[in-house]
Amino acid sequence: MDTGRTEAFSDGVFAVAITLLVLNFHTPEGNLRSGLLHMWPSLLAYAVSFLNVGIMWMNHHAMFRHVARADRPLQLLNLLLLMAVVLVPFPTDMLGQMLSHELHGGDTATGAFVYGLVMIAMAAGFSGVWFYAVLRPGILKARIDRHALRVATFRFCVGAVVYILATALALWEPLAALIVFGLLSFYYSFEHLPLAPASRDRSSSSA
Repeated sequence: MDTGRTEAFSDGVFAVAITLLVLNFHTPEGNLRSGLLHMWPSLLAYAVSFLNVGIMWMNHHAMFRHVARADRPLQLLNLLLLMAVVLVPFPTDMLGQMLSHELHGGDTATGAFVYGLVMIAMAAGFSGVWFYAVLRPGILKARIDRHALRVATFRFCVGAVVYILATALALWEPLAALIVFGLLSFYYSFEHLPLAPASRDRSSSSA
């Protein structure tokens, strides 16, 4: 089938996940100024998760620009990606609360590690959809240049390695790991997916 319904459903899931992030906030009890200042870890975790999910949504659209049709395995892989995306609000809230009580060790390290595992699952889900589309004949609108594909693969691998390292770091320095996850969102904000040659040709002719 065409990709319209898959993209529409995906947009809805991304929208729900990114909206659920803000529902974790409540007006603090007691002194308002002190309570708001005490919320900074939750606000930081919210910002990092919002950027990761939002930029993942941008890249999801960029990826589906190349996809001509969505068969059942592609839809299943996309569902696995969305399952990780919609899980993000849970570890975000957990990590924010843990950081508010202690910055090192204990439950904070556990919460940060779980957060990292969800980030890894989200990145793995996205990579699974992309590489299936590349390797499965008839999914893409045009063949991808091999050099461009190697560059994209290298960039994905760099991001994946940093996700794993940040998750390991979370066991010792949860706050530092959260900052690394935030920096990764900026890394993925740049265009890493190659353009299909046919798309470039059409763009040149129309200009």
